Amino acid sequence: MSSLFAQACAPVLQIEGGVATITLNRPAQRNRLENGDLKALLAHFDAIERNPGVRVLVLTANTAGQPKPVFCAGYDIGGFDEPGHGATFFEEIPDTLARLRPVTICALNGSVYGGATDVVLACDLRIGLQGIEWRMPATALGLHYYPSGLQRYVSRFGVAGAKRAFLTARPFTAEQLHAMGLFEALVDSTAWDAVLAQLVGDVLKLAPLAVQETKKSLNEIAAGQMDEHRLREREHMTSRSADFAEGRAAFAERRPAVFTGQ
Repeated sequence: MSSLFAQACAPVLQIEGGVATITLNRPAQRNRLENGDLKALLAHFDAIERNPGVRVLVLTANTAGQPKPVFCAGYDIGGFDEPGHGATFFEEIPDTLARLRPVTICALNGSVYGGATDVVLACDLRIGLQGIEWRMPATALGLHYYPSGLQRYVSRFGVAGAKRAFLTARPFTAEQLHAMGLFEALVDSTAWDAVLAQLVGDVLKLAPLAVQETKKSLNEIAAGQMDEHRLREREHMTSRSADFAEGRAAFAERRPAVFTGQ
């Protein structure tokens, strides 16, 4: 980690070459999310959404110095006592993340607990580090989880997996999660950087306009909000785009496409 992460602080945003990276940066507290951190995340999401040059967001964590890597220990439950915060405020984080225009990748480089698991699920794609665990302890704390989080769990885990998560509060191993299809890849620390870079690179090669519009449609379908007319409009828009013309030309000429997002 660079000197940027030498002191614990709110999540850090870096943008380079079309890729935004948000790093949780409280490793000594197992990257627990405080209300100030949630506000910082919302501000970062807004900055990313407003920057048309950002095509990929990577969400990860600083795990330096931890005996075992922890991506995030979840929401600081003391935050429930602050007026205007608690579960309803926390829900804004994964909901906003799920709606972002860029493709979102969670580089899950440590174990994850509680509300932070929903933040991971709100990302479009995920890679996982071997040996980590995942636990949702809401019912063990006496809490019925918020609606959009339950919906994401059922969507990603299926009903059986979601019931196991919430009705037993037992942890999942990384291997169990991978078998459920949660991860694009499950890798060890030696291959981590290369696998993440390859995934980011693969996304950056795609046509930006087609990716952006397809992500909207997939999210709507998953939420039961499919409008065929709206999806047809997106299909026709991309079929008339300069990117599609370039994609066809590149395919015919057997060369890499150079997309502009037009």
